[in-house]
Amino acid sequence: MATSDRTRPELSEFLRAHRERLTPEDAGLPSGKRRRTAGLRREEVAALAGVGLTWYTWLEQGRNIGVSSGFLDNLARVLKLDGAERRHLFLLAQERPPAEPGKTWCTVPSLVNRLMGDLAPHAAYILNLRWDVLAYNDAAEALFRFGSQPSNRRNLLWMLFCDQHLADTLVDWENQAQAMLASFRRDFAGARGDADMRALVAELEDVSPEFKTWWRSPDVHAPCTGTRTLRVGGHPVTFEHTSLTVDGGRHLRLVVYAALAAQTSNERTECLPALEQS
Repeated sequence: MATSDRTRPELSEFLRAHRERLTPEDAGLPSGKRRRTAGLRREEVAALAGVGLTWYTWLEQGRNIGVSSGFLDNLARVLKLDGAERRHLFLLAQERPPAEPGKTWCTVPSLVNRLMGDLAPHAAYILNLRWDVLAYNDAAEALFRFGSQPSNRRNLLWMLFCDQHLADTLVDWENQAQAMLASFRRDFAGARGDADMRALVAELEDVSPEFKTWWRSPDVHAPCTGTRTLRVGGHPVTFEHTSLTVDGGRHLRLVVYAALAAQTSNERTECLPALEQS
């Protein structure tokens, strides 16, 4: 039995259940006095989704018909599906997940803030898809001075090209900046035309010749991970760093920097006083 044959009964039940849980008022329709059907009628869903009644009926009955991503997005909107439900609809109808819209604004859950505090003395901060620094612990502040930036400039990409402290902190800034920009390019593609993302890029092209030149490179990297050498207290200190997804639906990533254990305790005491105190 083909996979689609197995999923059609599930799709049929999924659509019927979500249609019946909505009231006409939920969809902006008059309730009327006589309604024999719980929730919305099929013809109402079809009209709101912009398709014919017969076609929608066949879909809800689990018949073998093809559906476009655009229609499924319309249907998810009509049925008021949340992100997880929308994904499930696509998996049932097309056997693959939908393209996720880029999201550049969100809040950090309180538990994530607690976890960042528990990571001390390691530096940790939270980025969204636009690379806005949404939260950070004391060790990250000691390294990168996020707090010195106004809230609308507390963005890692902006600081990378426009903040002299960060440029001075990164050993081999030119190569590191190009590698980080190649990683950002991947997130930019995932934002699907987000206006805030485009505005950030346009502004950086105006103020940074290096950004304008390097932005045109086709290089794309996965989120940065590995080692990076930073100047701390005038001394080079090598850190392991990695990026962990803490909320995939809202594109939240936790970035952690940990000084290499191979460095002697004397070096750590001399070079990392602010981190050891945090």
